[in-house]
Formats: sequence, C-alpha cells, structure tokens
Amino acid sequence: MFTGLIEDLGKVKTRSGGSLTVQTKLFEKALPGDSIAVDGSCLTVSDIGKRSLSFHCSAETVSRTIISGYCPGTEVNLERPLKLSDGLHGHIVTGHVDETAAVLKVKRSGEGMTVWISCSGKNFPLLVEKGSIAVSGISLTVASLAPDRFSVVLIPETLERTTTGNWKPGSQVNLEYDIIGKYVKKQTDEVIENRRLRDYLEQ
Repeated sequence: MFTGLIEDLGKVKTRSGGSLTVQTKLFEKALPGDSIAVDGSCLTVSDIGKRSLSFHCSAETVSRTIISGYCPGTEVNLERPLKLSDGLHGHIVTGHVDETAAVLKVKRSGEGMTVWISCSGKNFPLLVEKGSIAVSGISLTVASLAPDRFSVVLIPETLERTTTGNWKPGSQVNLEYDIIGKYVKKQTDEVIENRRLRDYLEQ
C-alpha cells in the first residue's frame, strides 16, 4: 500500500524484457523482496546493486503499464510502501495500474502547470472533481473533467520532485483510479443490474 507521495526521482539504468534496473538513493533503505512503486506500479526488489535496485516485471505488468517504453536515462517516480505508523498524506494507492494514458495538453502558468490527460470511457465514471487519482504513482487532485479527459494542477514542489516536469503532449503515464471509488461503483453496478433482472422477471 502506498500514498502517492514520491520519495525519489530515479533513473532507469537498464531494461531488457521483464528485467529492470533503476538508479536510486533508495538502494540504502531496501531489501530483496521489498515492494517499491515505480511510476505507480508495485514491483518487487530482486537485487540490490551499487546505488541501484533491480526488479523482475511479469509480462502482465509490462503489458499494462508504461514500462515497455523505458530506456536508459528515463526518469521514474519511486515510493516505498506505507508503514502503519505513517500518516496518510496522499491517498490510498495500491500500486495496481488500471490503464495507461496520454498527456494531451500542458499549460504553464507562473511556476505551476495544468495538464490534461486522456482516460477511457469505462473508467471515466470513477473520476470526480476534487477527487484523487494516481498518475504515474503521484497522488493528484482532479481539477476538471470532460468525457474523455481530466485535468490536474501541478505546483512547483511537484514539478521539481517528480517526472511531471518532463511531461509534454504525447507523454505516456500510468493511471490508478481511487480504490474507494472502484468498490462503490462495483456495488452500485450490481444493485442496478439486479434491479434490472428483477424488473425483467416480473414482467
């Protein structure tokens, strides 16, 4: 379990198939078997090198995330799991990516930036204005909504400490929708479906 507050901006050292090695200062605090969120994707540390962490990514993970686009030098957002004694400063993030999306538009305003990001129709109902979403592992607040996109507003601190400063139209990001919203939608969908079935049977 994570919170979406990024601890380190790492750099991809190597990636070959499902093998990924990232240069990061977190190598001093990690052990083999630990979970680390890499751009919001929960990965398991398989090896610790000199100032680096290595991971084995399953075919499922590679196919559902932006990992396949990594190359040496790619910057990635890194976060260690939440401890029960820690405060929840972001929001509940599981590290299970729902879909990848594209940055559509970037608008600088002073020292901040507004970004519009695409989203699929099936997941759009999970978004609410002023609600939370994890974008490449970063806990962000939805600023505005349109049928196929949403916007987030980035402050200078976020731009400096995460990959958001590199985002431009066409950049690919991982999206994880709010887990509470997913549970609520599942329950309401089942209620609606059961009601439809009952109405059909009563005809």
